[in-house]
Amino acid sequence: MTRITLAQGDITRQSVDAIVNAANSSLLGGGGVDGAIHRRGGPAILADCRRLRASHYGKGLPTGQAVATTAGDLDARWVIHTVGPVHSQSLDRSELLASCYRESLRRADELGARTVAFPAISTGIYGWPMDDGARIAVETVRDADTAVEEVRFVLFDEQAYEAFARQLP
Repeated sequence: MTRITLAQGDITRQSVDAIVNAANSSLLGGGGVDGAIHRRGGPAILADCRRLRASHYGKGLPTGQAVATTAGDLDARWVIHTVGPVHSQSLDRSELLASCYRESLRRADELGARTVAFPAISTGIYGWPMDDGARIAVETVRDADTAVEEVRFVLFDEQAYEAFARQLP
């Protein structure tokens, strides 16, 4: 059974097998978690992302999917990039958000990762309400068939940490 833990702080400072990046579909860096991972991880991550774009993902990574690259200078072996959905008041995109967590864990299993750090995917600039994002994240990880031993949700601030803590017994 996967152990779920919480940490408040900077995901780029985590010592884990894989860090999940809340990427944009271009895979070429951006703001928030994505920008922080690219900055701290260094040019090797961007080089891998460019190779992915030149081969299988010429139009970008589809929402809900996940791919892995080197972790560059991060204290991890891999970065797993996933593209979360933009929140919508009129469309239910919760399955796409759940897919980000499932597909990231599937990729982690393929890599042999045993510890994985996740941010709160889509809850920043993509506007997903934190409480609902936390519910979907924790439920999806709990229900996942994975060999990952620890999933660590790394939350940037106290509000996010508390939203995730409310989802744990």
